[in-house]
Amino acid sequence: MLACYVTVAVAASLQALPTTPLGLDEYVPVPDDNPLTPAKMRLGERLFFDSTLSADGQLSCASCHDPVRAFTSGRRVARGVFGRSGIRNVPTILNRAYGRSFSWDGRAATLEEQALGPIQNPSEMGLSLSDFTARLQGSASYRREFAEVFGAPPSAPAAARAIATYVRTQRIADAPYDRYRAGDSRALSADAGRGLGLFRGRANCASCHVGPTFTDEQFHNTGVSWGSGDLGRYQVTGRPEDNGRFKTPTLRQLRLTAPYMHDGSLESLDAVIDFYDAGGKPNPWLDSELVPLRLSPEEKGDLIAFLLSLSS
Repeated sequence: MLACYVTVAVAASLQALPTTPLGLDEYVPVPDDNPLTPAKMRLGERLFFDSTLSADGQLSCASCHDPVRAFTSGRRVARGVFGRSGIRNVPTILNRAYGRSFSWDGRAATLEEQALGPIQNPSEMGLSLSDFTARLQGSASYRREFAEVFGAPPSAPAAARAIATYVRTQRIADAPYDRYRAGDSRALSADAGRGLGLFRGRANCASCHVGPTFTDEQFHNTGVSWGSGDLGRYQVTGRPEDNGRFKTPTLRQLRLTAPYMHDGSLESLDAVIDFYDAGGKPNPWLDSELVPLRLSPEEKGDLIAFLLSLSS
């Protein structure tokens, strides 16, 4: 399925597609049936920002995934059409081109599948796919763009491919940490350097937050919202061991993405560090990697300094 890739050279030849930022893998997995093109990216961007494609005509994908907030919302949980509230925090779409599953519980296997989920969710955009398609087909400009990009009238599957293409182009790195890794020994402050040592060592953050995107793409139970009724990955798999497990989020752009955790319950990085320092919240399925750390106040400050160095 993921047989073709986009390199920096190919992106440059297409002119309108962004090149790979320093620190990310230059090879981007792209489905064979949905190659990246500038025209498709532009159509996906239009769809992403179009509020007419929601039940109340007031909400677009970008209403929750705000570019100014690194494609998050700044709210504890998502707010959908007619003021309806969701139960989970809005995750960033940045660097999701490298993802292996999507949504906090991994319910979607591809970006194309994920793109249609919020449109239909009654707590998000609240529009049936038939109504979504009808609105697209009722627009002369959309009919023209879909014909140019896909050679066919507007459809929900084609819209999903366009939106997924736009999301794949939203990549970010070239942060102080990346410049440090590239050989600039002065790119990290002294406290951030000490924090890096803790991150990789005693704090054990790197057991889950790994690689250029700082996520193992796996599901873990930290207990952060244990007892809330949100069963996480279990709702997808039905396996008891998945009770309370949620996907590891990226640590990129943390400076802009508060509040944190899948339920938005921790308002600051200080609160996040304190939560993990205490070993998470006990429950029958707590991840075995979580143990009390007993960090000093100085070590906590160093760790936060490093986490902030992941924001460009």
